[in-house]
Amino acid sequence: MTSELPAEFALIARHFRPLAGPGSLDLQDDAAVLAPPAGRELVLTADAMVAGVHFLPDDPPDLVGRKLLRVNLSDLAAKGATPLGYLMTVSTPRDTPETWFVGFVAGLAADQRAYGVSLLGGDTTSTPGPIALSLTAIGHVGSGQAVHRAGASAGDGIWVTGTIGDGALGLAVARGRLADASGHLLSRYRLPQPRVGLRIEGVASAGMDVSDGLVQDLGHICRAGDIGAELEARLVPLSAPAHAAGPEWLATCLTGGDDYELLLAVPPAREAALQSAARAADIAVTRIGRFVSGIPRVIVYGVDGSPMPLATGGWSHF
Repeated sequence: MTSELPAEFALIARHFRPLAGPGSLDLQDDAAVLAPPAGRELVLTADAMVAGVHFLPDDPPDLVGRKLLRVNLSDLAAKGATPLGYLMTVSTPRDTPETWFVGFVAGLAADQRAYGVSLLGGDTTSTPGPIALSLTAIGHVGSGQAVHRAGASAGDGIWVTGTIGDGALGLAVARGRLADASGHLLSRYRLPQPRVGLRIEGVASAGMDVSDGLVQDLGHICRAGDIGAELEARLVPLSAPAHAAGPEWLATCLTGGDDYELLLAVPPAREAALQSAARAADIAVTRIGRFVSGIPRVIVYGVDGSPMPLATGGWSHF
């Protein structure tokens, strides 16, 4: 009779147990036990990342781990939620080197410290295919205060945080289609900046994060709220490297995805509150259009003021 740990449990003990926090039962049970703070509601979100689809197979493993956590934290930020912890499933080929796990866990550990979260549990499996990762982030928000996709009204402004298009241009850089002397664009693709800490509860009437493309995600808000939107391309905030890419990349910036910025509907009476919250969180916010009565569609006006035709609204998962 052997006392050695099975390979899966040894892997968990070696790499993932150091990430475990309160409620995880030290990753030695089949579930976690978690209680939300009094008077708060739980918010849960899940995202998957597959090598060759959501990240490149040769991306540094520490950045893969950080991106996996951050794209989920971005969803919590879009609900106005404070992060608590996360569950994670890791499926890797049997020949995945030990160094990959070391880097992957190091990236997660760095962001756990940065965002005040810890691993609660999950699963590890082997797969004959590419690396496949899934993470469920858990947060909390005041009772009845979560921001939903539905809720925008005619006259509400369309606001975004940060800059738009860097993630999509960064992917073009990674594929050798665009130069990036500063490294800014590639960094933004590999390492999103979730807008955790921006207080949008009670300020935004609707919202979500921009993951599949600004125009497409704005369309999601329109359909959820049965309302139209007019977006002005000249107002969309672009970084200096995105501007330097040239006007031929503007459509990519508007539709490419991987921004993980917040897209918000804000009534005029609450715009000052949003700007105050943004200053407190040191996060830039920009008004880029308006919601209008009518059928749920997005009209994009180009820099010359005329409707701008777009071949696609954004990324499709299928």
